[in-house]
Amino acid sequence: MIPAAFDYISPRTLDEAMHALAAHGEEAKLLAGGHSLLPLLKLRLANPKLLIDLGRIPGLSAISQQKNQIVVGALATHTQIESSELLKKRCPLLPETAREIGDVQVRNRGTIGGNLAHADPSADWPAAILALGGEMRVRGPRGERRLAAEEFFIGPLTTAIEPDEILTEIRVPAFMRRCGSAYLKMAQQASGFAIVGVAVALRVDATGRCEEIGIGVTGLGDKPFRARAVETRLRGNKLTPKLIAASAPQVAEGIDPLEDLHAAAPFRAHLARVYAARAIRAAARRTGGKSG
Repeated sequence: MIPAAFDYISPRTLDEAMHALAAHGEEAKLLAGGHSLLPLLKLRLANPKLLIDLGRIPGLSAISQQKNQIVVGALATHTQIESSELLKKRCPLLPETAREIGDVQVRNRGTIGGNLAHADPSADWPAAILALGGEMRVRGPRGERRLAAEEFFIGPLTTAIEPDEILTEIRVPAFMRRCGSAYLKMAQQASGFAIVGVAVALRVDATGRCEEIGIGVTGLGDKPFRARAVETRLRGNKLTPKLIAASAPQVAEGIDPLEDLHAAAPFRAHLARVYAARAIRAAARRTGGKSG
């Protein structure tokens, strides 16, 4: 289908974009990479009166390290993240996740901010950002707000961003010694979206005991979430194969699994348990510690 008619602007500053968004309210839509918005426009599931293209605003695609934090601009493309030497050294979970998204064409145009703001229940980035304990920064007429990843995702295609706010950057901790991470998923073959995906970021001490761990899950429920029960069971213990196998089944507890033509609910829950165990084991191996 052909989208309905709309006006288009390409602001050169963030203030200009925020002013336009505030002036038009819910009749305006933000354009980042376009991979989420354009299909909605073509299907006329979204009919904005104004399209605000963020692509020419300088600084929104930068990737940097500020002290012990990695800062990723919301307009950084998946390819930028995948190929960043800084991220490969200081936060390898981000390049690993980027490699799992779509195909080359999608990665070249799609952005991390657009992906997170769209909040598809089966998107890849939310799992990684949740596992890392990330923070989103949004700007609006009332200034800047900081949103923890767990409060950012509210429901299917719904986030805590207000209609007059713009997601500007994502911050995650830089990796230290004895840190390991992994992102594994069962992909839906046509789209590449996760039927189930599990991201793990952890740190062990010199004896191999798990000091800290984050487990982000996507595709299983109506929104991405952290598997807190599994984290609690593993934290403070050596990550032995026996403990991982006993803990991973808790990943689906308390969750009402999605069911669609790609996977029945019991199968999705089964996949979550399998991929949780695999991702924890992979992350533990990458710490360089003594964990099993």
